[in-house]
Amino acid sequence: MSEQKLSWKFPGFYWTANVIELFERAAYYGMFIALTLFLTRNVGFTDIETGWVTALFASFLYLAPTFTGAIADKIGFRPALILAFALLTAGYFFLGFIPTKLVAVLSLFTVMIGGSFVKPIISGTVAKASDERHRARAFSIFYMMVNIGAFTGKTIAKPLRTDLGLEYINFYAAVVAFLAMWIVIFFYKKVDTTGKGKSLQESVNGLLTVLKNFRFMALILIVAGFWAIQGQLYATMPKYTLRLVGESAAPEWLANINPLVVVLLVVPITHLVRKIQPVNSIGIGLLIIPVSALTVSLSPVLQAVTGNSVNFGWFQLHPITVALIVGIALQGLAESFLSPRFLEFASKQAPRGEEGLYMGYSHLTTFFAWLFGFSSSGYLLDKYCPNPKDLLPGQAAHAYDHAHYIWYFFALVGLIAFIALLVFKYVTSRIDRKNMNKTKLQDR
Repeated sequence: MSEQKLSWKFPGFYWTANVIELFERAAYYGMFIALTLFLTRNVGFTDIETGWVTALFASFLYLAPTFTGAIADKIGFRPALILAFALLTAGYFFLGFIPTKLVAVLSLFTVMIGGSFVKPIISGTVAKASDERHRARAFSIFYMMVNIGAFTGKTIAKPLRTDLGLEYINFYAAVVAFLAMWIVIFFYKKVDTTGKGKSLQESVNGLLTVLKNFRFMALILIVAGFWAIQGQLYATMPKYTLRLVGESAAPEWLANINPLVVVLLVVPITHLVRKIQPVNSIGIGLLIIPVSALTVSLSPVLQAVTGNSVNFGWFQLHPITVALIVGIALQGLAESFLSPRFLEFASKQAPRGEEGLYMGYSHLTTFFAWLFGFSSSGYLLDKYCPNPKDLLPGQAAHAYDHAHYIWYFFALVGLIAFIALLVFKYVTSRIDRKNMNKTKLQDR
């Protein structure tokens, strides 16, 4: 009998979950791309304060699912999602409606808690809606929805910022989250969430187990160097672009270059590198990522040649915009080499029989990356690309002469990550060979 053909048919709640994910991502990324601008311009945080606020918000958003996922297992997916989108709606709304420092921090905390419920629940729903044979197809649609949502949110953010004001991006996010909540109420039904799940104590114990594994944590921290540079699309690039190019610039649309390149290239590149070791594919990504930061830093060189406008015939662009386009495209290229193979390689660093536990904590790489990347961005912007409102008379003429130094810093971060991966590969290979030789001697 021939093997049964694979199908694209999934239960109704699977498609509902994907629509919910699209809405959640469209709300989140619309808000997130403009968050540093909003916190500085509307709320009144300094660049350094904004760096720390966003660092804590963005990083703990990736750590909190460790605990909120356990809660969702206990109370059920549907009640947890309704709670999540109620929190997101309130958080986004009050973030825009009462732009004070205390309310902004409390609102972001609310968004962080709400958002931390959504990802594990939707991922869990996708898993429950598919069997082992169809899981890859189920998650391919899921990740497509993630990218469509992210692309849509950042695209809408630009006209909202320029035509209405930064606070309206948060109102837009609140409306989208509110609509998602009603989709959950009316359509997210009959989802089997049987099973006791993990307790909070078990989640904490699992995290401590992973943190004690030197090899796994070394890999997590190395790859965090990659994502720390990727995170500058949200931490540094919006302010950098508007302060140097002007208010007519569109950092929201520039940020969309990254997912566009990934969508176009990740499948062919993954196929191209399928026969090489995962660590080598990761190494290619880590080699490209500092080049992407260095490319952005070279905008003064291009500006010296072309002046303030690069002519492409049908249109003209500022040299800084051109450098950002090329640099961000290179980031997407690097991600296409690194991201698909990272989980595969990370799973091999886990002790035998504990792969599931360790892969559940693979998001720690983003936790460390965002914590470091966003906090560093605040200090670098304050020093090399300061807020125009903070400039004293006579400072404006040369205040941004060294703004591109920011990208030297992140190029160095990427280079260190690449060298660290080479050291990691060398050391772990030696350890593995020694262990293998010991096993052979014991077997004799």
